[in-house]
Amino acid sequence: MTTAIIIDDELNASEFLSKLIKRYFSKKIIVVDRCSSIKEAIKAINYHKPELVFLDIQMPEENGFELFKYFDTINFQVIFTTAYKNFAIDAIRYSALDYLLKPINYIDLLSALRRFEKRKKLLDQKDKFELLLENLSTDNSSFNKIALPTQTGYELIKLNSILYCKSDSNYCIVYCVDGKEYLISKTLKYVEELIIEDYFIRTHKSYLVNLNYVVKYDKGDELKITLSNGEQVPVSVRKKEQFLHAILKK
Repeated sequence: MTTAIIIDDELNASEFLSKLIKRYFSKKIIVVDRCSSIKEAIKAINYHKPELVFLDIQMPEENGFELFKYFDTINFQVIFTTAYKNFAIDAIRYSALDYLLKPINYIDLLSALRRFEKRKKLLDQKDKFELLLENLSTDNSSFNKIALPTQTGYELIKLNSILYCKSDSNYCIVYCVDGKEYLISKTLKYVEELIIEDYFIRTHKSYLVNLNYVVKYDKGDELKITLSNGEQVPVSVRKKEQFLHAILKK
């Protein structure tokens, strides 16, 4: 499911676009917030970390283009929305995903979202290919490392130094034995697919754990495990059988 934010100072236009998305694209896109100013949008983007932003250009105080100066890295794609055709050149200059003229109709929105999905797929493939090259460049026979993407580049981490990984919306936090934490700009599922070692296992939809550091399993009212640093991680009912099979097999 793609998360999206609508930024538009016109309440009617914002509501119309939101309803249009909900009616025709509810299985693919969820609008997590609607903002009426750039100031509101900055807070919403930092909180929700959306993949897609519908951005009105002509707004009071600050226009839509001002949004980009508040972010060092743009981790979302943009579809500009406006009633003025003369903004099209500026939108292209900012490398927008698309440009929709108000009033927005179903056909134009469908076309824009198709381009979004296509571009998203290409970007994901590019990231995976770059990570593959990074991982292949390391000699796993001498040291077993993994290259994880961050907002500034890559972090090369020894696999067995990873204690566990935790999902954080569209990001993932990697916790290491030495106490270091890394915020990875990918989902937990993405990280799980990169770590092929069988001593890593999902104990919960939000947790990927290194079994080498599990010291205790508690099967009380709340299923949980204790790690070597004393932290406790939940085990979901759905993952219980798979987890027990893994540790007993070991």
